[in-house]
Amino acid sequence: METNTPLPSDAHGVTTRSAGPGRPREFDEGEVLAAALDLFWENGFEATSVDALTAAMGLSRSSFYAAFGSKQGVLLAALRYYSDASYSGLADLVATQCATTGCGDRGGDAGGKEGALALVNALSRPDRGPRGCLFVNVVTERGPHDREVAELGRRHFARIEALFARCLDADHPELVRDRARALMALAFGAIVLRKSGLPAADVERILDQANDLIGP
Repeated sequence: METNTPLPSDAHGVTTRSAGPGRPREFDEGEVLAAALDLFWENGFEATSVDALTAAMGLSRSSFYAAFGSKQGVLLAALRYYSDASYSGLADLVATQCATTGCGDRGGDAGGKEGALALVNALSRPDRGPRGCLFVNVVTERGPHDREVAELGRRHFARIEALFARCLDADHPELVRDRARALMALAFGAIVLRKSGLPAADVERILDQANDLIGP
């Protein structure tokens, strides 16, 4: 998922792990997970080697395995980090839209139409080229045969769906769940089309359909 909010490098503070017998090593877990995310995002899980990860993360193999256990462990930790930071950025975006437009004065909307449109645009980012969304990439690659990744994907997408629903109807989000899900599908579908090479202008026209889903 792509948002305008950078992933915070200090989300998890400084962690002390063993870098070898008798030699402790300190590292910022947020920074090393952000480095791992870049590799997974660029190359996918299977094509990313432990050697590439340790080099990018600045960890010895002993520190790597002591901290995360395996390449799979790094992936899961990185996805949780990414999901939490991304969701926080999206929630802040909706709150900012609400504060700017005064949507809180219109029947209790938590973001309103403006917030829902901002979410669609932040998720799809048609100007960002073919890199795609990390969660879409990883869930597509790993989800069918990796229950832990699939569960993280469901949790991530459910939180975003709930955010859309609260924008559409803060008082009764359960009544607009289908529309919220459709908006989310529109945004992520646009990401896949962009990744396949569809021109940005065409992706923008597809995203214009969000107005019909959001309604007046």
